[in-house]
Amino acid sequence: MRRYVAVTGMGGVTPIGNTLTDIWNNIKNSYCGIDYIKQFDTSNQIVKIAGEVKDLKIEEYLDRKAMRRMDRVNQFGVIAAKMALEDSGLNLDEIDRDKIGTIISSGIGGLDTIQKETEKGVRKGYDNISPFFVPMSIVNMTSAYIAIELGLNGMCNCPVTACAGGTMAIGEAMRLIRHGYLDYAFAGGSESCIIPLGTGGFTAMKALNLHNDISRASIPFDKERDGFVMGEGAGILVLEDLEHARKRNAKIYAIIDGYGTTCDAEHITSPNPEGIFAQKAMENAVLDAENVDKSQIVYINAHGTSTKLNDMCETKAIKNVFGKRAYDMYVSSTKSMTGHLLGASGAVEAIFTILAMNNDFVPPTLNYKVPDEECDLNIVPNVGVNAQIDYALSNSFGFGGHNASILMRKENTLI
Repeated sequence: MRRYVAVTGMGGVTPIGNTLTDIWNNIKNSYCGIDYIKQFDTSNQIVKIAGEVKDLKIEEYLDRKAMRRMDRVNQFGVIAAKMALEDSGLNLDEIDRDKIGTIISSGIGGLDTIQKETEKGVRKGYDNISPFFVPMSIVNMTSAYIAIELGLNGMCNCPVTACAGGTMAIGEAMRLIRHGYLDYAFAGGSESCIIPLGTGGFTAMKALNLHNDISRASIPFDKERDGFVMGEGAGILVLEDLEHARKRNAKIYAIIDGYGTTCDAEHITSPNPEGIFAQKAMENAVLDAENVDKSQIVYINAHGTSTKLNDMCETKAIKNVFGKRAYDMYVSSTKSMTGHLLGASGAVEAIFTILAMNNDFVPPTLNYKVPDEECDLNIVPNVGVNAQIDYALSNSFGFGGHNASILMRKENTLI
């Protein structure tokens, strides 16, 4: 008998809200969370806008000692995990903690700590930097902190696959539960790179939009797109065996039922120009699901970064998978609202997709004005639409050629 994997809790710290209610209201109201950067002085840098987390009261979730020993990326992840636990209604004291996993991605880890301690080392000598420099900067520590804070003794892992990481974390956690290695998992991603070093690095490689026009910066699939906008935050999902969830009468948001992943094996930053392996990731996600035909998929939350190559190649990949039917589907990019959360993007976008399914409402692609003949799918421009969404895909593609796609379905489709 197939072991299905249910989503029973979600927590998000995002540029468009820090509760599921606020996030969903802002999606429905076409709210853009991109604004001028407030975390540091941008006067000496070209890029001055980003999708920052707003109004998060960190001290309500972490004591001051813990806050001092965590990078901002760790704080986001732990807070989102605590939100997801509360949302799930799980009583961890009633569960075998050896069967609870923690699979949390980050693309870069504690970059803020790396910059600050490097600057301190230049001033004072490197033997005088913080004794917490290493644990605050290494990429796996958000996953470790969540396990420590919640007492989770099962597999603890951190997929580091750039912008595909959050989706891969969910997919890998799903497989571990499906095959009986775990019964529960906290899965997702966390990222915080809106600092001078982070924005400067992506500016230098010509990946970011440089115009600082909030309403025309993150414009996926628009012909005038020319770079992504940095975002930050975390998204954590509680996954569990469906039968366990049903026995405890849990709220079941969705079933994660398909996962596909491939590698372009071609270039360190640019995608395969024909989208061949992005195509195969989507196809594999559909094949991995139980009794699902691609004709049933209504909505794709696209990777949609607002870069020239990504949006064009993803469009090609979708057309190759779905043929003429691609034009009848909804394909939107919520990065138009949040910017690009790198290793957290797939996790946050999975939450957005699941909320869309639960509300039968397709999120829009904001700030769209100029059609591109190479990106000619129904991207739901500017205003969301009501539509029944029983099956959906969420795509994530990362530097290094990493591709991942997950298929989500409503619980009632299993009957």
